[in-house]
Amino acid sequence: MNFGLTDEQRMIVETTRAFVEAELYPHEAEVERTGVLPMEVIREVQAKAMAAGLYAANMPEEVGGAGLDTLSWLLYERELGRANYALHWTCVARPSNILLAGTAEQRERYLMPCIRGETWDCLAMTEPGAGSDLRGMKASARQEGSDWVLNGTKHFISHADLAGFTIAFMATGEEDTPRGPKKKISAFFVDKGTPGFTVREGYRNVSHRGYTNAVLDFDDCRVPAENVLGEVHKGFEVANTWLGATRLQVASTCLGRADRALGLAIAYSAERKQFGQAIGKFQGVSFKLADMAMELKAAELLTWEAAWKFDQGSVTEADMSMAKLKATEVLAMVADEAIQIHGGMGLMEELPLERIWRDARVERIWEGTSEIQRHIISRELLRAVGG
Repeated sequence: MNFGLTDEQRMIVETTRAFVEAELYPHEAEVERTGVLPMEVIREVQAKAMAAGLYAANMPEEVGGAGLDTLSWLLYERELGRANYALHWTCVARPSNILLAGTAEQRERYLMPCIRGETWDCLAMTEPGAGSDLRGMKASARQEGSDWVLNGTKHFISHADLAGFTIAFMATGEEDTPRGPKKKISAFFVDKGTPGFTVREGYRNVSHRGYTNAVLDFDDCRVPAENVLGEVHKGFEVANTWLGATRLQVASTCLGRADRALGLAIAYSAERKQFGQAIGKFQGVSFKLADMAMELKAAELLTWEAAWKFDQGSVTEADMSMAKLKATEVLAMVADEAIQIHGGMGLMEELPLERIWRDARVERIWEGTSEIQRHIISRELLRAVGG
């Protein structure tokens, strides 16, 4: 197995990191202070990202993307992840790959405007009473003639205020299974401005300032049958097929932030002097650095292996769950230890460490909690022996 990067991959890393440092870092402090990412900043940075070939780079070449293999894409995501989340997600947007599951007409109507930077997409799954248990959703859709009528509430919906449309997952029936009744789920494109569809301001979040969430209300919201994404009652399968890689995306952005925090801790340990010598010479600090570097390397290897297997068609849910679980927990550890090494200064807003520390907390919750990842991993282990 070759662990080295190709020349193209090294170029992707270098180009993306240079862009992040030059175009995103300068805006971080203001976004963190205000919790707002102004549209003029979005458009300014967006134009530069497009000129650099970084915008919508996760998409295939045939629709205007960069056509990256999974490992190259995740290397790109890792570098973007070094910056404030709102800045890199909004200004260097990567449309959700679930949009590729649409028909030719749906791609033209919904995917292409996202690739051109004219709008953004959002996904509406989570509900006040149904988070990890997607099958437990109460929001529903019923068919009336050639239309579907949607009712219910979704919350924690990221960047819905910016998005021109949502992909809403709704219960559309029920089936009997050996384990009892199970809801059938369908996915629908719902355009902002559709009667009966309301986007309300969400909650203030300690993590990812400037990256907003919203509450979505559907009150007899009527959409045509052609707005179904995939097949009716097959929304769960669409989500599993197209959204699995998002766990690898989360893992990669966490690796980028952890690497930034480790770099700051190493530099500070070499420069800061106490008791007549650099603090990095004390085992209490140097051993922390060693553990941080070792755990980060382990998380990287898990993520890069899953990426390689994804392209080979051999990746499993457990592979992706291991990468997501390890990377998110390593980020939390590295961020905490980096602050400990810096002492009181680590908690000051003059450094990005307190932001990285705060932002790390949500990573163990969204895109599947750490407990869900452990469930997936252990389930695969037990199934292998008939358990």
